[in-house]
This record gives sequence, C-alpha cells and structure tokens, in this order.
Amino acid sequence: MPCPFDTKPRWERRKDARPQELLEAAIDLFVERGYAATRLEDVARRAGVSKGTLYLYYENKEELFKAVVRSNIVPVIGEAEASVAEFDGHSADLLRQLIHSWWQRLGATKASGIIKLVMAEADNFPELARFYQEEVITRGTNAMASMLERGIARGEFRKIDVNTMTQVLVAPMLTLIIWKHSVGPCPRAELEPLAFLDTFLDMALHGLLPAAPPV
Repeated sequence: MPCPFDTKPRWERRKDARPQELLEAAIDLFVERGYAATRLEDVARRAGVSKGTLYLYYENKEELFKAVVRSNIVPVIGEAEASVAEFDGHSADLLRQLIHSWWQRLGATKASGIIKLVMAEADNFPELARFYQEEVITRGTNAMASMLERGIARGEFRKIDVNTMTQVLVAPMLTLIIWKHSVGPCPRAELEPLAFLDTFLDMALHGLLPAAPPV
C-alpha cells in the first residue's frame, strides 16, 4: 500500500508542473508588489522551488515577466484577432463580444493586475514597456481598429476617425482596471463592471451606428 504522505519536495514530485507553478507564483507577486519590488527568490519560494531551479526556466526577472504576459494576456489578444477575422454578424454585436470577452478573460481575472502594473511602472522599465507595446497594445488596438473598419465597410457604422475612436473605446476599459485596483477595493466604491461596460457600449453604439433613414 502506498504511503499516504509524500515526503518528496514539491519540485521533485511535479517536475512537469514547474514552469506553470513559477508563472502562477510570479503573477501573484507581480500583482501584489509591482514589478520593481518583486524578487526572484520570493517567486521561487512562493512556487516551492529553489532559486536555482527558477533560473533553469527563466534567465532573469524581465524574462519571467514576459512569460507571465505571454501566458495570461497575449492569448486573449489572439482570440480577439480571431473573432474579428471570423465573426459573421453585425459589427455592433462583434464590439459587444470583444468588450465582454475582454472583461471576462482579463479584467475580471488576476491578469488585470498586470495591466495596472504596466500602466504604473512602464516609464521606469522602458524595455518592458516596448515589449508590452509590441505584443499587447499594438495588437489589441489593431484588432479594435479592424472591427471599426469592418463596420464602416459594411455600412453598419458611420464614417469616423478610426484611430481616434479606437482610443475612445479602449480608454473606459483601462479606467475600469484602475478602478478595480485602486478605488474598487474601498468599501464605499459601488460599481458593477458589466453594467459599466454595457452602459458604455450603449453610449458608444448610439454614436457609431448610422442615422436611421428618414421615414
């Protein structure tokens, strides 16, 4: 009969799980402490491995942070790109899908803390800012712009300045992230995220949809 108590160290028992355990520990600490204050030895300790083991997978803190972003945020951007390319309905419904999916897959998850971290610390870490710009911001805004261009081409949205409207659509999403990680935890703050996004969508779509033809 096998012993009910496995006394082997965690890093010996689950070698295949090491990278994922490290990423989970890293996102916890990056969100709790920020980038500058997170130390690799603390990530290793949280994951239950030695610091030397961590270095087998990630060369330094910058590479670990990039891996966290690529694991938690970049796939969601890819899903948005695929939605824009494959969606077969009205562009207003596509916009709703993009916004709601963003909240469900990023805003409502631990990954939202990484978005807040980048906004707060990008100026101090230009290399990370460039990385995030290339792999997240540029791709995300391009997907939103493609959605708007699709709607205009199909006559479902009126002609607008796509670049400016893209920023207008993104800004409330970032505001919601800031609220969640600053004002949101305060007892007096009352804001239901999906209601906020639906109200924003209602306002945005009334500005985007073409005027009804005269009767």
